[in-house]
Amino acid sequence: MTEKLERIEVLIIGSGPAGYTAAIYAARADLNPVVIQGLQPGGQLTTTTEVDNYPGYPQGVDGTKMMEDFKAQAERFDTDTRWGMVTKVDLSERPFNVEIDGNKNVLADTVIIATGATAKWLGIPDEERLNGFGVSACAICDGFFYKGQEVVVVGAGDTAAEEATYLAKLCTKVTMLVRRDQMRASKAMQKRVFNTPNIEVMFNHETKSINGEKGVESVTAYNNQTNEETIVPATGFFVAIGHKPNTDLFKGQLEMDENGYLNVEAGTSKTQIPGVFAAGDVADHVYRQAVTSAGTGCMAALDAERFLAAQED
Repeated sequence: MTEKLERIEVLIIGSGPAGYTAAIYAARADLNPVVIQGLQPGGQLTTTTEVDNYPGYPQGVDGTKMMEDFKAQAERFDTDTRWGMVTKVDLSERPFNVEIDGNKNVLADTVIIATGATAKWLGIPDEERLNGFGVSACAICDGFFYKGQEVVVVGAGDTAAEEATYLAKLCTKVTMLVRRDQMRASKAMQKRVFNTPNIEVMFNHETKSINGEKGVESVTAYNNQTNEETIVPATGFFVAIGHKPNTDLFKGQLEMDENGYLNVEAGTSKTQIPGVFAAGDVADHVYRQAVTSAGTGCMAALDAERFLAAQED
């Protein structure tokens, strides 16, 4: 006799601002959402010490505490939050067959994908040691804390150029470390960088170490042509070498752009498969903010609610 699989109305994969906001809306609509938290419960925000730009927290809030608040609010409306990781999905037919932790399967009438994106890091030990204590992957999130200070930005593309020019408005000096002898950023973005007087670009330079015990105090950069080292004074170190959306699970089943971000119908959270929705950084390579992720989480829950209602007609 075949085991009967659990049937879930709204399955939410991921537990960042998008996932929990979707859960709040779905739970209030009596859709009995189940959140599978994933490898990093709370998402990227749990690696941030202070969130100062989310509405409703006038004194700022610790990133982990903020996500605990989101989770508590979702659970207040009876969201079923579960430890675990989705290891396989079959989106070929509804209800969708979803494997969790490699050993348990459930059936989902709708799926909201809120698996987020992961910042790409350089991979040096100091990065991890000082993450949240001067090391960041988001200038818009953390730049305010370095007002009137000197910072370093690593990267050569549009993201790095954008972060550097953003920080230049706040900081006394921004030093960009560019690995090659030229930037990859668009001509327009390069022009903006070179026309900003307090940005210095160090070409052919890479990071050897980030110095400081309790916070960033300086960065040791080395010239990859001459091997000469330079100590760059800085209290902030921003890595801007891109993000990788957590979409490997859906390759071959859902449409993605060339960088792996899920494609959604403009103005909605709908993927090309009816009943499958995407919210947050997994489908957003432009804004990547907690507040925009939460907004698309709301959209995904409302889209799922309308989809389920249409099935009953």
